[in-house]
Amino acid sequence: MESLLVVKQQLTRFYTRFEAYIVPVLKFLAMLFALILINGKVGFMTKLKNPAIVLILALLCSFLPANVIVLAAGLVIVAHMYALSLECAIVVLFVFIIMYALYFRFTPDDSITVLLTPICFAMHIPYVMPLAMGFVGNPISCISVGCGTAVYYILHYISEHQDALGGSGSGELDVEGMLGGFKTVIDGILKNDVMVAMIVTFAVTLIVVYMIRRLKINYSWQIALGAGMIVCFVVLLVSSAVLDADISIGGAILSLFVSSLIVLVLQFFIFNVDYSRAEYVQFEDDEYYYYVKAVPKVTLEAPATRARRAASRRDRRDFDDEDDF
Repeated sequence: MESLLVVKQQLTRFYTRFEAYIVPVLKFLAMLFALILINGKVGFMTKLKNPAIVLILALLCSFLPANVIVLAAGLVIVAHMYALSLECAIVVLFVFIIMYALYFRFTPDDSITVLLTPICFAMHIPYVMPLAMGFVGNPISCISVGCGTAVYYILHYISEHQDALGGSGSGELDVEGMLGGFKTVIDGILKNDVMVAMIVTFAVTLIVVYMIRRLKINYSWQIALGAGMIVCFVVLLVSSAVLDADISIGGAILSLFVSSLIVLVLQFFIFNVDYSRAEYVQFEDDEYYYYVKAVPKVTLEAPATRARRAASRRDRRDFDDEDDF
């Protein structure tokens, strides 16, 4: 345990010292993985798949706010949709405008979640997002997680049905064909039962984790994680059965287990306390009495401090020995 605390302390000091450099690097990596995912799923525009273009876009986004990064990723997706068909581009752009307005209005601080959620889906650990945002976010964070989930399934649907959705531009304007294309894309997005089941599951899980970790009980974060895993699995089973969604239960169990381990690491770094040394403090002012429960963080005493204390005790013993003499 001490070795883990040493690593945590060193990483915290490293991040504090080099935060101005680490944050742009993390933004660069997030945008790079997002562009790789987008190009892999819906890379219909050849120019945007050029590695040089991908690196330049990722580098530019490393110095931009998170909201602008999400907007840039959305524009890249719309450009790929336009290369496939005009109908796809218009429908996806309209959906993105609605989602952007939703999360920008209610959860502007969670905008990077919209980018990270599809990446977690691509890495087969999507349950990290509702569990983690239940710890570090609030119930409104389910909007940003839901938007990220919708983005992934839109990309997945278009990737799976690109042959049926493409090839609408042959020169003459075919209004009937365009209307049919609009209907196909809209039906494919709105009638995606798996997407709806996952959004409902993530929303319920996030809210349950948030409510339990806010309780004034010992080990609330650990209890919240365990309860979140159970609720997530149960809601996934129920929603998939009600909506008749084709979800692999075995894969969901494995992904949920791996996701919980990742969230445990996150919990260790942001909320690691020692409940055995909890204290209850009472004080007052002119108007109120205050009853406070103080739980100390689990910290590791710095080696230099321990060395100074040891030297101080050694000097004290030497001084006592001289007095005896």
